[in-house]
Amino acid sequence: MQQQRTSRVSPLTADLILLSVAAVWGGTFVAVKEAIAFMPPYTFLAIRFFIAGLFLAAIAGRRWQRLTGAAVRHSFMLGACLFGGYALQTIGLQYTTSSHAGFITGMSVVLVPLVGWLVHKQAPRSGVLAGVAMAVTGLGLLTLTDDLTVNPGDLLVLGCAFCFGLHIFLVGQVTHRHDPMLLSIMQIIAVGIACTAFSCFFDPPLAYDQFRSEVWTALALTAIPATSLAFLAQMYFQKFTTATRTALIFATEPVFALLFGIALAGETLTLRGAFGGILVMAGIVVAEMVGAGESEEVEQDAACDGVDGRAA
Repeated sequence: MQQQRTSRVSPLTADLILLSVAAVWGGTFVAVKEAIAFMPPYTFLAIRFFIAGLFLAAIAGRRWQRLTGAAVRHSFMLGACLFGGYALQTIGLQYTTSSHAGFITGMSVVLVPLVGWLVHKQAPRSGVLAGVAMAVTGLGLLTLTDDLTVNPGDLLVLGCAFCFGLHIFLVGQVTHRHDPMLLSIMQIIAVGIACTAFSCFFDPPLAYDQFRSEVWTALALTAIPATSLAFLAQMYFQKFTTATRTALIFATEPVFALLFGIALAGETLTLRGAFGGILVMAGIVVAEMVGAGESEEVEQDAACDGVDGRAA
């Protein structure tokens, strides 16, 4: 039964769809940065994720009958990672550029094999560690100032990268167990609830004049295309590929963020920053390519041992 289900989508098709997700996510940095100049970050995120969740809930139909307690638990676990990632990223965008945020967020994919190392107790190959070292060096060139201080916005986005790296790894562990749409809906709603709670404590009351054209544009881009449809695509298509290949595809997100930042916001990179960005991308590619075979072997072993718990 499992073979019949997974044979419907080829790995190449899944990879191309996940690449389109990375492109959409890369395009959101500029839009969100402009929106949070008028609307507080937690309030913006709460509206974004509730719109996204309601959209998916409306088209879920009878899928709700498949919802289980385990799906709810896993959804809220994934939602906690997403909330941490988006909260830190959105707040960080108040203090850094969209291109910087894109490159730093891309660091999340380097963390996937490292998380796998901690969980499966199998050390990554030396090439993976070399890739991580390259990415960290590039991050330093990209973010450190002449007096070796770090922009607080860059530091916040680095925390976002840790949360997203954990999310990518966990998605690879649980997508085979549950309905992908229900998993998407529940984790999106979890983020919306968390953002609403935080907005009540940290954001000023919502006001009509906060809904500027920049905010509406950002919501139109992020709520449905970059949240509902993007996460549904990730939940559904990641199971036809590996977590490592997904991470490598998502490594293109900072490239898209840079292109959109230059084209739409007139952003530029210094020569040092450009070299740092290249090192970040090179480190990500090296780490993921070297670790690809190793991670796939671990995933196959886990599946054979029944660790993924599909029967639950």
